[in-house]
Amino acid sequence: MTRSLALLAILVGLIGPAEARSLDAIRSLGQIGLCAHPNSLPFASKAGDPPGFQVEMGQALARELGVSLRLDWIITMFQLRAAGCDIVMDVIADREALEETRLKTTKPYYRTGVALALPQASKLTSAAGLDPTTKVGVQVGSVAAMLISQRHVPTSTFGFEIDSLDALANHEIDAAAVTPANAAYYNQTHPDKTVRIIALDDSEASLNWNVAIGMVRPDDALREAIEAALARLRADGTVTRIYSRYGVTLQEPK
Repeated sequence: MTRSLALLAILVGLIGPAEARSLDAIRSLGQIGLCAHPNSLPFASKAGDPPGFQVEMGQALARELGVSLRLDWIITMFQLRAAGCDIVMDVIADREALEETRLKTTKPYYRTGVALALPQASKLTSAAGLDPTTKVGVQVGSVAAMLISQRHVPTSTFGFEIDSLDALANHEIDAAAVTPANAAYYNQTHPDKTVRIIALDDSEASLNWNVAIGMVRPDDALREAIEAALARLRADGTVTRIYSRYGVTLQEPK
């Protein structure tokens, strides 16, 4: 799980019952709030150069709604209570998880999960080739860490995916279990150390998921407006262009 998604997991656990967020109120204020992590490229960055695809998506969505985007930077769970944002990007569209979060979501607009990043010279062609002689970098506490360990494959744990990709480049590990977005952005920003990206396990549901826009306490009008705006942004190629600027090729949701 990326820093952004890990953060989101914290965020949604803290959102309590509240009144619906009105589309009229957002238009009256002239802005819609996006919750994002300030230091989690390619997802979002407070530094703003580049801003991250979550911020660019938020800006595009705000333009479609005729308002400006307000960024609510969130680092700790204590800040999340007072964030007051309206939307979060890259929400895992899982019914069970959503029951816990109380977030409403749009229709999924891409599919992602956990991939295996490998050195270009690696002889591995699939995750089935992992064995007791291969060490895999995993994010601490992740599902991937648990599943790989169950296969009796040695692992090395990291706090952030970028750290495991750096370890891979430094030949400290043989593979890294990371999101395709982080691996793709690593290739874009490290052209001399590019990695090969393959699926970790297409058949494992917990390693593959659809992604949607999460809405915090939307009323029906806001939910319909965001859904319609996202559909327009997908149809005119805006969504694809935003993610491609970070090296990410979107897969259709399933």
